[in-house]
Amino acid sequence: MKKILAYLFLLPFLILEASHPSIVREEFIFSNPPFASCHASTLTETPDGHLLCAWFAGTEEGHRDVAIWMSRFIAKWDAPQEVARAKDIPCWNPVLFTMPSRETLLFYKAGRNPQQWSGMLKRSLDGGKSWSQPEPLPAGILGPVRSKPLLLKDQTLLCGSSMESWQRWGCWMDITADGKTWTKSSPINVPNQYFGIIQPTVFFAKNGTIKLLARSHQIGYVCTASSDDQGKTWTSAKPTSLPNPNSAIEAVNLKDGRILLVYNDSKTERYPLNIAVSDDGGESWVMKVVLEEKEGEFSYPAMIQTQDGLVHITYTWNRQQIKHVVVNPAEI
Repeated sequence: MKKILAYLFLLPFLILEASHPSIVREEFIFSNPPFASCHASTLTETPDGHLLCAWFAGTEEGHRDVAIWMSRFIAKWDAPQEVARAKDIPCWNPVLFTMPSRETLLFYKAGRNPQQWSGMLKRSLDGGKSWSQPEPLPAGILGPVRSKPLLLKDQTLLCGSSMESWQRWGCWMDITADGKTWTKSSPINVPNQYFGIIQPTVFFAKNGTIKLLARSHQIGYVCTASSDDQGKTWTSAKPTSLPNPNSAIEAVNLKDGRILLVYNDSKTERYPLNIAVSDDGGESWVMKVVLEEKEGEFSYPAMIQTQDGLVHITYTWNRQQIKHVVVNPAEI
């Protein structure tokens, strides 16, 4: 990761004017892409200290040519490369995660629409330079449906998962230690809501509690639930004070004990895109940084804190680009 930090101020990238003193760098990941539309990025830091960013892209979301693409940051973002494709059906929502074993996992979904998704997994033992053949996940298991997993002390991955059926939404945790053997948590429901929540982002709260925040439909707010048994069972979900326009969010535990959240601060639009901070384990949130405030679609954020302490965020920029923002959390 020191390699990334060393180049942050030296290279002639497309550096955009920072809107907050915490923002170290802003840039688009690629230029002249070989696809018309892109969405739903994900980030990981590899064992050798580089960044990988993946997303789905093609003619448009849901088109049969949509595949998973990836770029690597070594001094600069390299040209996007296709890393996963399904025959005649679209791919969706990649999720990258690097295990303590140094294995990098790439989860993604394949199916004509979200109601017909199947979970897929590819593995890399060389930091994303090469990938295994795709492994279908067991029936009924999607893995992390949108946000990165949470690594528990016993090396188990807690993967926020969900399903969008025609009449109802469902939310739960898919749990694994190796991506081969899986269990499922109890369902996570919003009382008296047909559609409920999807795409949970999971983080450590206080006193051993794990919390989630999730996208909602017809509620207008981010919803939250908690678990006291390492994600096996959950409370009912309830609305927070954070607005949500039926769009994905992302949280991360910082090394200093705080929690960051990237979200759309609107009940109806995928703008503005903001960073909020919690100092009390996710009980309350204060908006601190505006990443995007003009009209447009700025959505589906991914966020990690790298070994050097910086926070890296990527998100969809009007379906035309994936934008990368580097934040110094000490300035928030």
